[in-house]
Amino acid sequence: MAEVGGVSTDRLRSFVDRIERLEEEKQALAADIREVYSEAKGAGFDVKVMRQLIRLRKMDKDDRTQMEEILHVYERALGM
Repeated sequence: MAEVGGVSTDRLRSFVDRIERLEEEKQALAADIREVYSEAKGAGFDVKVMRQLIRLRKMDKDDRTQMEEILHVYERALGM
């Protein structure tokens, strides 16, 4: 196992290779997600709202409830 400056070159190369492979997979997944959004838009769905829904569904229920309550307070404060 070769070392340069106290760094194992084989181990470093392994990490870099794995990260690069995962980055490629991430790009492919992002393209797939864009395609699904495009399909949904073509079917008449509002993609902006869908993105918001997905963001909300990722949140913990208690966090989402708290955020919605604060949002309603702010809306009332602004007369909305």
